[in-house]
Amino acid sequence: MFAVVRTGGKQYRVAAGDKIAVEKLAGDAGETITLGDVLLAGSDGEVADVSKVTVSAEIIAQAKSEKVTVFKKRRRHNYRRKAGHRQQMTLLRIVSVGDEKKAAPKKQAAAEEAPAADAE
Repeated sequence: MFAVVRTGGKQYRVAAGDKIAVEKLAGDAGETITLGDVLLAGSDGEVADVSKVTVSAEIIAQAKSEKVTVFKKRRRHNYRRKAGHRQQMTLLRIVSVGDEKKAAPKKQAAAEEAPAADAE
């Protein structure tokens, strides 16, 4: 299954197992986040109901992208300015693309196991 998600003003086509670099998102490496703005979803040439699809991703790292050199010059005025910029970005690994119903029992099962372990 694939999905088209919007984050950071850009759109990405993702499937389970993909790695993408997006504009900086809050979170540390190893955390799991949900990309909420799903624009399109489907599999095998058929479009699925977007309201029932969730995309979860794991943060691999917080990094900086390639350096961009900004150079300004005005002819015949002895004016030159050179600056650089490195945009902050987040590297994501797409964990799952699927229905909420399929993803919800996994979260509930993990939540039920944790209190049982604490009680012992």
